[in-house]
Amino acid sequence: MSFKFDPYSPVIDADPFPYYKTLRDEYPCFWSPEAGTWVLSRYADIVTALNDWQTYSSASGNLMTELPNRAGSTLGTTDPPRHDRLRGLVQHAFLKRNLEALAGPMRDIAAAAVAELKGVKQFDFITDFSSKFTVRVLFAALGLPLGDEQTVRDKAVLMVQSDPVSRAKGPEHLAAYNWMRDYAAKVIAERRKNPQDDLISHFSSAEIDGDKLDEMEVLLTTTTLIMAGIESLGGFMSMFALNMADFHDARRRVAANPALLADAIEDSLRFNTSAQRFRRRLQKDVTLHGQTMRQGDFVCMAYGSGNRDERQFANPDVYDLDRKPKGHLGFGGGVHACLGNAIARMALKIAFEEFFKVIPEFHRAQEQLAWMPSSTFRSPLRLDLVAA
Repeated sequence: MSFKFDPYSPVIDADPFPYYKTLRDEYPCFWSPEAGTWVLSRYADIVTALNDWQTYSSASGNLMTELPNRAGSTLGTTDPPRHDRLRGLVQHAFLKRNLEALAGPMRDIAAAAVAELKGVKQFDFITDFSSKFTVRVLFAALGLPLGDEQTVRDKAVLMVQSDPVSRAKGPEHLAAYNWMRDYAAKVIAERRKNPQDDLISHFSSAEIDGDKLDEMEVLLTTTTLIMAGIESLGGFMSMFALNMADFHDARRRVAANPALLADAIEDSLRFNTSAQRFRRRLQKDVTLHGQTMRQGDFVCMAYGSGNRDERQFANPDVYDLDRKPKGHLGFGGGVHACLGNAIARMALKIAFEEFFKVIPEFHRAQEQLAWMPSSTFRSPLRLDLVAA
């Protein structure tokens, strides 16, 4: 039977790593007819693509299943020079909002969320902890008005999902995206009238040499940040919690010595990143590993595979607190390396420092996990944990 790799398949979501190994070893440049895209699975090839935006363009969208009107208008879906201009202005806004000043509120939010779990024997990590933490942190960072937290989270989660059967964006996903755009537009309009010391106010007014973000750029940057701030951070947190639940020795070391958290998080981002696959579009023909990819073809960069490539990382299928993995793809790379990586690392570290104070010992309740239907991200829909 000939090898198949469909990045939209729930079977692959359940455990993509054996498929990734076959791809790396036997089909490093693979055409997936089901997905209509080439798949790059080796670390070196992915890094080459990430660093060659002139050939591997993001301007047709970077999500495996793209949202309407997003391509070409956000940090992730533009190429230089437009991308550099956008990144400069957004970075300018980030720098004005001192991220270190968020550390105190983050810790208070984490402590309050985990306090509700004190004495609870079994709980869903996602519903009962990480979703509460991520949405409250995002509201604090962006200065979003309180009251809509649950709806904003639900819509953000729907935006990154696809239909489990067709793996296309269904009506409910598009409706969630439209709701989020309308919601963001109202908040932006309010911030223009009454600026505050928050990221949305800074996006609205960010200026370099007289250049500002236009209305659509502010809107789509804000919408993308809400989606990423809730769903990407939530995915990183749930995958780290899963690793901590599965690897008892590692968890006990970290719980006993929180100074190890930073290293534990780094190898989690390599070993089991929630950011599994992103795409590019070829601007010219490329021949790689005996295959010719044509101009206009889409290319899937399988970050999750590159992170397990034995050509780059020794014993890649081992989760190792002492690894210190340089150059992992948990936050992408090249000109599109995640702008929020510093805030994500800080949030993860603070959240789990507080979590371990209350729940140092736990294991997972389910053998089988249900995975979020998304061709780009991979994280569980539920993660039931049992506190010891």
